[in-house]
Amino acid sequence: MAVGIFDSGLGGLTVLKAAQSRLPDVDFLYYADSARAPYGVRDAEDIYNLTKAAVADMWSKGCDLVILACNTASAAALRRMQEEGLPEGKRVLGVFVPLIEAMTERQWGDNSPPREVAVKHVALFATPATVSSRAFQRELAFRAIGVDVEAQACGGIVDAIEDGDMILAEALVRSHVDALKRKMPQPQAAILGCTHYPLMEKEFQAALGAEVKVFSQGNLVADSLADYLERHPNMIGAGTGGYFTTGDPVRVSDRATQFLRREIRFQAA
Repeated sequence: MAVGIFDSGLGGLTVLKAAQSRLPDVDFLYYADSARAPYGVRDAEDIYNLTKAAVADMWSKGCDLVILACNTASAAALRRMQEEGLPEGKRVLGVFVPLIEAMTERQWGDNSPPREVAVKHVALFATPATVSSRAFQRELAFRAIGVDVEAQACGGIVDAIEDGDMILAEALVRSHVDALKRKMPQPQAAILGCTHYPLMEKEFQAALGAEVKVFSQGNLVADSLADYLERHPNMIGAGTGGYFTTGDPVRVSDRATQFLRREIRFQAA
């Protein structure tokens, strides 16, 4: 068994890298649904069905705990999967919970009334599907008062990253930040609401300006996972992990090796 990390493509490698650094003794099974990526342009029902099928495959490969390292899947599928019931002994967690906790400075299980927070003007950069779900806005509203969230649907960035075209990805980042600033000229903070986007974090920060605090998910998720596993050590399991993809293993391996700057070898899911 191993802890599973799922993404529609390679963006979740940013979460995997942070998790491996934070938890070097834990085996991870990374699963990329590359054949159907990106999820961000699909409708909610399609995303739910694809995510559910992928997670079931990961369970069959020995994972008891799966992290949806894909904000689109977390926004469109996580709550529904949990409400419909999971197999006994299985758990699915999402990636934007730790981010909401960091922004509101309160734990997810804290059900006290919403309260004032320091950051009032927040820019959200995410896929079209995540933006349309309004999941970030909904969860923030449960916990914080008076936070203005301006969302920017960032079409094209995930495709450019998956294709390895970082020049195009950088140009798209600048374009989307410019579009956001026309709606919110002076954001105090920015959420990189897709796990692909930390690969372009420096570009986002440069376009936004040094005064804007950029929230990226990798380390936040890794710290949250470490806390969860400390409280639920039985979910770690034993055995080896690995890298699986529904796409072309050779092509996906080459891209993953470029991203993490170390050799990664995927096998067919």
